[in-house]
Amino acid sequence: MLLGPFLVAAGGSASTASAAAPTVPTLTGIRAAHHGSFDRVVFDFRGGLPSSHRARYVSRLVADGSGKPVRIAGRAILSVRFEPADAHNPAGGSTAPRRVAFPLPNAMTAVRSGDFEAVTTYGIGLAKRTPFRVLTLTNPDRVVVDIKAGFRTVPRKVFFFDQDNFVDNQQPFFVPRSRPVLPGTPARGVLDRLFAGPLRSERADGLRLLRSGASGLTGPSISDQVARTRMTGGCSSGGSTVSLAGEVFPSLRQFASVDWVKIYGPGGHTENPTGHSDSIPACLEP
Repeated sequence: MLLGPFLVAAGGSASTASAAAPTVPTLTGIRAAHHGSFDRVVFDFRGGLPSSHRARYVSRLVADGSGKPVRIAGRAILSVRFEPADAHNPAGGSTAPRRVAFPLPNAMTAVRSGDFEAVTTYGIGLAKRTPFRVLTLTNPDRVVVDIKAGFRTVPRKVFFFDQDNFVDNQQPFFVPRSRPVLPGTPARGVLDRLFAGPLRSERADGLRLLRSGASGLTGPSISDQVARTRMTGGCSSGGSTVSLAGEVFPSLRQFASVDWVKIYGPGGHTENPTGHSDSIPACLEP
């Protein structure tokens, strides 16, 4: 049940502090669910709660320490920092997922950007920037992030690579899964949900995001029944006969305004830039 109003505006931040815990709490899991008008993302801890936590919107997600960009899907990024807190055990093994996807109206993914010197940081990728609040709960110990999500969405298909089918040489190699997207920009939403990746249950069924080296996709722009999108980051088929194109083509062709899809490489090139035809960059060729 939602308790109290959302006190933090979409452009603000939330921060709390209390007495330091005698031991370093360990993050053990991340889960999320939709509750009426908001999405709730829950960070579960063992060994107590972090003595401080901070949540704020950021323009990009960067790795703690190195400052290098961390890949995350979404139109807005909410960074959540816990201290002291670890996301690994004494042997160095991870105790919580590095990245996880959610099929919620606003929250689509959580991605770790730091786990160093008792500071753990995650980014939450969102469909849109909205007000949020942060609270702590006990028995069990958890930090809860409630993000406003009282807006309409529509279900659309996102195609993922079926690794098991590919290994068994059994079609189809790319299969659809339903995701909620904003009705005003459904094609953009589909590409965001693609790069958020499959859900944990879908990964258990062998589904994967086949990125082909890309960190994301721009657009798409759609005109004259042709959708155009550009890969960001890198681009490589790795010599494989399957690539990111196998996910993007059917994901965009589901829309009545799209008959053909042209994918451009990070440098802005594609093999057939004009005309009514599909096209991929040379870097996606086997």
